[in-house]
Amino acid sequence: MSVPIIHHPAFDANFDARHRFPMSKFTRLAEILVEDGVVGPAGFHVPAPALPAWLRLAHDPRYVDQVLFHAVPAAVERAIGFPVDERVAMRSRCATGGTMLAARLALGEGLACNTAGGSHHAGRAGGAGFSVFNDVAVAASVLLADGDVASVLVVDCDVHQGDGTARIFAAEPRVFTLSIHAERNYPPEKARSDLDVPLADGTADADYLAVLGEALAFGCAAASPDIVFYNAGVDPHRDDRLGRLALSDEGLAERDRRVIGFFRERQIAVAAVIGGGYSRDIDALARRHSILHRVAAEFA
Repeated sequence: MSVPIIHHPAFDANFDARHRFPMSKFTRLAEILVEDGVVGPAGFHVPAPALPAWLRLAHDPRYVDQVLFHAVPAAVERAIGFPVDERVAMRSRCATGGTMLAARLALGEGLACNTAGGSHHAGRAGGAGFSVFNDVAVAASVLLADGDVASVLVVDCDVHQGDGTARIFAAEPRVFTLSIHAERNYPPEKARSDLDVPLADGTADADYLAVLGEALAFGCAAASPDIVFYNAGVDPHRDDRLGRLALSDEGLAERDRRVIGFFRERQIAVAAVIGGGYSRDIDALARRHSILHRVAAEFA
């Protein structure tokens, strides 16, 4: 049995290639997973767009309506980093639906991976940092509201702190937020996660992996989770345009292997999202993101 992988063509909102956000990586990632046979014969699982009622569990209803009706205030669009038009709104709903589907499949099969998601800077009142809807926060909120899980652990290994997720769940004891990130990177004003592991500039494979194991053990013991949402951002890579750490391809693969393996050994479901990654070389970037799905296949 292959690990379920989720993809929707709407994940790519077709930005200009010169934009700082490398939107075309989502299309290229899906192509690579097919070309290299990482996706099983049945193909991708295709999500439905997230329902407005789901979005309102994690976000202010006023903000949700602004996105859905393409009326996001200019100041919020500046914080996000791009206009929220019809394509971006649909992309954000589909990416969130993808993480929701990954969570449902993970609960049934143990592990599932989105080919988008990890928009962790979006807070309750609005988006920020290339994040419109916080897909992990939405999916976790839906599972809790439906009674499908009693406890959630968010393991965020994007190079940027998961500030939006931390703030959304600051008063929610059923969600434990863990963020391993570059201390001196965005956002300039950090939130308080349940466990923050800030790393110095230039941290490479060995030192990163050393702190990872301790963080996973602490988070798992504190949360006793029914499901883990894993943000496998590749922006800790040494060649990332917006990162400050120095992981190699092998380091990213070992990170993913240790995170997924830690929880699967304990029979805890893992829903993985791709998080951030920034490069003008879209093919190289998409292949870097595919490390997650290749490693996940080892656990099929």
